[in-house]
Amino acid sequence: MESVKKIAEADFPTRWGAFRILGFEGTRTEPGACDGAQGEAEDLVALVMGDIHSAAPLVRIHSQCLTGDVFGSLRCDCRLQLELALSRIGAEGAGILLYEQQEGRGIGLMAKLKAYELQDQGLDTVEANQELGFAADCRGYELPAAALKMLGVTQVRLITNNPDKVAALESAGIEVVERVSAEVEPQESFERYLRTKQEKMGHIFQLHK
Repeated sequence: MESVKKIAEADFPTRWGAFRILGFEGTRTEPGACDGAQGEAEDLVALVMGDIHSAAPLVRIHSQCLTGDVFGSLRCDCRLQLELALSRIGAEGAGILLYEQQEGRGIGLMAKLKAYELQDQGLDTVEANQELGFAADCRGYELPAAALKMLGVTQVRLITNNPDKVAALESAGIEVVERVSAEVEPQESFERYLRTKQEKMGHIFQLHK
């Protein structure tokens, strides 16, 4: 990822507290894991609260999920994780939420809806992506790492259940001093989704039977 630049910055009051909202734009230097082309522009929004430099701040890299984040879908745990992260950052008074435009683990909104259709026919979330010709997870994390460096942050406490996010930041030179669980209260409607993420994608959390 090169030519990363900050586009805008403004005050951003929320029900979890007062943030600054920053917009970043980067250019992909290599083809993506699926069909992201070299030279393609990527956008990212950062919500920044409090002192993020005196100690490793809480950080959440959250991939856009229109169905969950906006419409409150219970096919996934995305909105619950988003609110969990904002709540923890607000309670601590400092931290960063990086909101990356990688809908459907990077396959895009329309393909994600096609994957939903396949899941209704019996496939799990990984099988549905693969049936559509995608990898199980098409996301990359170069832009979040670059944004953190632009913010002067080189150590983080990362709110995630996904070991790939930890590995990606570490390989980009951001030290993950602690992995903070993003486990949320399970719902029957996304129990199979969570089980697939655990068994096929290595996500770390307890499944309650």
